[in-house]
Amino acid sequence: ETNTLPFHPFENQQGDILRMEKEHQVLKEQLREAEEKIEQLQSRSVEEIDALEELLKKSIEETEVSQNELDWFHQDSETQLKKWQQEKKENRENLKALRGTAKKHSDTNERYLKTIDETEKQYSVCLNTFLETSNKFANEKGKLEELIKKSQSDSQECEKRAVTAEVSVLQTWKETEIWKLKGSIAKAEGNLKMLKALSSSASAAPVLKSQIDSWEIFISNVKKQLEKVEAEYEEKIELVKNGARNCLSKVEVVDYPCP
Repeated sequence: ETNTLPFHPFENQQGDILRMEKEHQVLKEQLREAEEKIEQLQSRSVEEIDALEELLKKSIEETEVSQNELDWFHQDSETQLKKWQQEKKENRENLKALRGTAKKHSDTNERYLKTIDETEKQYSVCLNTFLETSNKFANEKGKLEELIKKSQSDSQECEKRAVTAEVSVLQTWKETEIWKLKGSIAKAEGNLKMLKALSSSASAAPVLKSQIDSWEIFISNVKKQLEKVEAEYEEKIELVKNGARNCLSKVEVVDYPCP
């Protein structure tokens, strides 16, 4: 009646309902907090699930790509394996051929070595022969060089004597021709002098005039011939002194008839 006794069947002791209400409030508050946490967790879980699903989708795609790449790799591996097996087969065949070629080359090399040995022996013999011949030729060359030097000296001396002889011959020819021409001039001048003396008389002058003119022309031509002969002989003499050849010939002399 005064609310001091427990309220059966809800209370065993006084204040159980109040405690239960307080506990109920506390539980409600905890439930509310738990619901908020659950909502937060659910929100995060949804985001994480979305992210995981995206990651899973990406992983599946990458897995598919990797599977394709793996398939390609297997195919490429099989192709490379077949290629390697083919190359291995070819290499074995090439190795077999190379061994045959190597044996052939080895046999050839042995033959070449034998040939080289024989050639070296022949070379040694030829070299010794060559050295002996070379020494012999060297001695003969020295002798020939001495003979050549002596021959050159003799040749130079002969050339000097030949030049002197040719100059002497040309000089003799020149003096001979000059002596002949000067003799003709002297005779002609003597005749001209005699004719001029005879022409001093008035009666003989017209008769001797043509003869005097002829002798004067003759003397003039002979003097020109004298100058020509002397100049040409001097020219030949200078050519011979300077080493010219084939100059030993007489100068052509025109023989003018006396009037």
